[in-house]
Amino acid sequence: MANDADLEQRLRDLTLVKDTARSEIDNAADTETLEALRIKYLGKKGLLSTFLKGLGNLPQEKRRQIGLLANEARELVEVLLERRRDVLKRKELEERLSAERIDVSLPATPVLIGRKHPLMETLEEVERIFTSMGFEIAEGPEVEYDYYNFVALNIPKGHPARDMQASFYITDEILLRTHTSPVQIRAMRSKAPALPVRLIATGKVYRRDDDATHSPMFHQIEGLVIDKRVTMGDLKGVLLEFARQMYGRQATVRLRPSYFPFTEPSAEVDVSCTVCGGRGCRTCKGTGWLEILGSGMVHPKVLENGGYDPAKVTGFAFGMGLERIAMLRYGLDDIRVFFQNDIRFLHTVGRM
Repeated sequence: MANDADLEQRLRDLTLVKDTARSEIDNAADTETLEALRIKYLGKKGLLSTFLKGLGNLPQEKRRQIGLLANEARELVEVLLERRRDVLKRKELEERLSAERIDVSLPATPVLIGRKHPLMETLEEVERIFTSMGFEIAEGPEVEYDYYNFVALNIPKGHPARDMQASFYITDEILLRTHTSPVQIRAMRSKAPALPVRLIATGKVYRRDDDATHSPMFHQIEGLVIDKRVTMGDLKGVLLEFARQMYGRQATVRLRPSYFPFTEPSAEVDVSCTVCGGRGCRTCKGTGWLEILGSGMVHPKVLENGGYDPAKVTGFAFGMGLERIAMLRYGLDDIRVFFQNDIRFLHTVGRM
C-alpha cells in the first residue's frame, strides 16, 4: 500500500511539474528566460531528469508505467519550448527591424558609378557602324613578324616608309606591330580566294612617339574590302556613311591625294569640322576640314601577297586612329588624357 501511495504522490508531482512548466514556458518574456527554463526542466539536474532518476525504488511494473508518463512529460516540455522559442525569435526580429529601420528621407552618401572608358565607347560605336554595313571584325597578334608588318604590305627592308613608323623591335624579325594592317594579310590568306571580303581590324599598335597628338601605344581601326569591280567611289561612299553616323547627318568628307606603300592610288580623308560645321574656326585652322584617316585602293602586290589575283579583283583599305576619332567626337586637343586615368576626365568627357 505504501508503494501505491508513493506512486500516487509521484503522479501528482509529475502533473504539477507539467502544469508549472507549461505556465512558465508560455509566460517566458525572452529567449534567455526560455533557455533558463529548459535547463530547469530538462537539464542534467533538471526537475524531469531528477524525477526519472528517483524511480529506481519502485516495482518494475510501476516504474515502467510512470516512466512512460515521465517521458511523455519530457517530450511535451520540449515541444512547448520549441514553440515558444519560435514565437520569441519572431518577436525579437520584428523589434530589431523596427529599431533599425532606415530613414529614407535622410540624404544618402553619394556613390560614384563606374562607366565605360571614352575610347571603349567610341570603339563600340565605330564597330556598330561598320558591322551595320556588313563588315566583320577581325583580330591579329600585337607582337608581329616583320614580314606581315612591312614586307607583305609592299614595304621591303630599306624602304623609306619604314622611317615614318618608329618601331619597337624585339629581334631583327619580330616587333610590336606599328599598325593593324598586318591583319589584312592574315585575313586575306585565311579567306582567299573567297569573295567578298569585308572586315575591320581593331586593336593596340605601338610607335616611339609621345607628345600632345601622339602616344607610344594607341589604337587603330583598319578597314578592308575586296571584291570584283570595287572602286574609289565605293570607298568614298563607305567613309561618308561612317562620318554621318559618327558625327551627324550634316557631316561630309573629302579625299586628298596622298601616298601609302600598300595602296595605289592613295588618299587622305578629311571630315567637315565637327566644331564649326565646315565654316572655319580655330580648331580646323579656318579650313573647315579635319583630317581623320588614310585610305586608298589596295596595291596589286598586297593583293598577291594575300592570295588574290589583282587581274580579277580589286579592293580598298583605310586606317584610322581611334584616339583621333574620339578626340574629334569629344572636342579634345590632347591625346594623353585618354591614358592618364584622371577620374575627373573619365567621369565628364562622355557628357561633353
